[in-house]
Amino acid sequence: MQGEGPAICLGDDVDTDQIIAGRYLRTKDRSVWAAHLLEDLDPTLAGRARGAVIVAGRNMGCGSSREQAVVALREAGVVAVVAPSFARIFFRNAINVGLPVIEAPVLPCTDGVHVAFDLDARWVEVDGERYPVRPLLEKMVAILRAGGLVPYWRSGR
Repeated sequence: MQGEGPAICLGDDVDTDQIIAGRYLRTKDRSVWAAHLLEDLDPTLAGRARGAVIVAGRNMGCGSSREQAVVALREAGVVAVVAPSFARIFFRNAINVGLPVIEAPVLPCTDGVHVAFDLDARWVEVDGERYPVRPLLEKMVAILRAGGLVPYWRSGR
């Protein structure tokens, strides 16, 4: 599985309430979640998310276990999230909704630099610098390829 896009760089400990604030969860309209993605960190991020790769610091997705955070990222068009470590529930929620999460020791980046990844070859490249990625279980890659857990099960696997 491969992908690429411009980087949106975030820091350490980005929690699920920063990804999509609780005040927007009164609706189940996913387009509302996408429109308000990360707005408390930077109100312009939602408009730059389509086709982008989030490059975050340690402990990405900490906080509450809300699945809406990864759904908001996917609905906004984020291609993948790269970080040296993830909160475990966020990580599994991302796999379940078909959003690639890539654990790699990426150094700080600059917004807009080119990011590419190849999960099969186990690398991510940020601004021309290649980093090894922690391999995913084969079943997790199969779930990502199917577009998430529900499409994976519907396909009869």
